[in-house]
Amino acid sequence: MKAYDRVLLKLSGEALAGDKRTGFDEDTCIRVANQVKQLVTEGIQVSIVIGGGNFWRGRTSETIDRTKADQIGMLATVMNCIYVSEIFRYVGIPTEVFTPFQCGSMTKLFSKDGVIDCMSRGGVAFLAGGTGHPYFSTDTATVLRAVELDCDIILMARAVDGVYDCDPKLNPNAKKFHEIPLQEVLDKKLGVVDLTATVLCIENKMPILLFGLSEDNSIVAAAQGKSNGTRMIVK
Repeated sequence: MKAYDRVLLKLSGEALAGDKRTGFDEDTCIRVANQVKQLVTEGIQVSIVIGGGNFWRGRTSETIDRTKADQIGMLATVMNCIYVSEIFRYVGIPTEVFTPFQCGSMTKLFSKDGVIDCMSRGGVAFLAGGTGHPYFSTDTATVLRAVELDCDIILMARAVDGVYDCDPKLNPNAKKFHEIPLQEVLDKKLGVVDLTATVLCIENKMPILLFGLSEDNSIVAAAQGKSNGTRMIVK
């Protein structure tokens, strides 16, 4: 039973790489595709943003200009979306890849009407290339697109299974939140999503559900309102 009509799914590039931590883990991508196929079959409209961390972490480099580093990151997300969209096609889901800048014949130029048309026809729209500008993360691009497309919620699939009061890798007693206001995430500087993305969510009352991608059927559970992750809300 679906809980939402239209969702934006944010996938971590690192999570798609699996244990390899770089590139792609095809089995992981196929599992994601089959779950999204179930959502589409249930009548949920789905668009997807994928991070580029399995290829590029330019912000950690001091040898490359920030603008150029971010541009490389944008192209990493394009590669991710083209690859994963083909995995989706392999399992029987029609897809289209949209970018905010021209990529020859490889992608389509982003427009709200184009993306909604793709989803209304039972396809999945991949939103690659971030915002098209440096200094904005894929988290910010995710929120921007979710707001533009009038999505009900952002489903954020990561390697971690929720929001904690501190790093669970460093503190085994870290407390996991089932639900937390986005303003509290901001005030406590929990670093779940970046500052710009958090503020944009608050201003536009866009909730986020953060959950672990590796859990069985986690995407389907999230879309059905049955996730064990953390729901970040706007009060």
